[in-house]
Amino acid sequence: MNFIKKNSTNILFAILIGLLLYPPTKVYFIRLISFSPSVISVENSVQLKDYHWNLKGLNTSDLDFNQTKNKVIFVNFWATWCPPCIAEMPSIQKLYDDYKDEVTFIFVNNENWNTISDFYVEKNYNLPTYTGITDTPPELKSSSIPATFIIDKKGHIIADKKGASNWNSKKVRTLLDELIK
Repeated sequence: MNFIKKNSTNILFAILIGLLLYPPTKVYFIRLISFSPSVISVENSVQLKDYHWNLKGLNTSDLDFNQTKNKVIFVNFWATWCPPCIAEMPSIQKLYDDYKDEVTFIFVNNENWNTISDFYVEKNYNLPTYTGITDTPPELKSSSIPATFIIDKKGHIIADKKGASNWNSKKVRTLLDELIK
């Protein structure tokens, strides 16, 4: 009993670290602390200079990024093994379900289709997923995932978020409604 009293904080700390390393618990904690992304004003935004990006559709048609000019675009780079990516996917699926007819959604993943398909079936997702054929535009390159960008009709990057976020928030929905007008 004396051992437990002396080491109780160490034991609690070890349990907490264990929970954070265990993938399902890790995803839960990431969802708990995910907030809406920040919006960038047009004056402070970066504008896409080049739309030359070809994507191979894994569960959808291939895409020439030039076809997205003058459209509102939501681009997300992610992986099935990435806990922050997994944490934000339910909010992205809800957003996609409501805006798929008004916003061009592009989910980029370099894993093989069987891995992604199994993940989608297990989680009941149906997001249009691509792998890059040509180089990603420099303004959309990121060394970390998830990396998500919302681009207005004129090519301004209005949201640039690295890490998990709540994409189904009122703030994001209001932003998309304004950009669609």
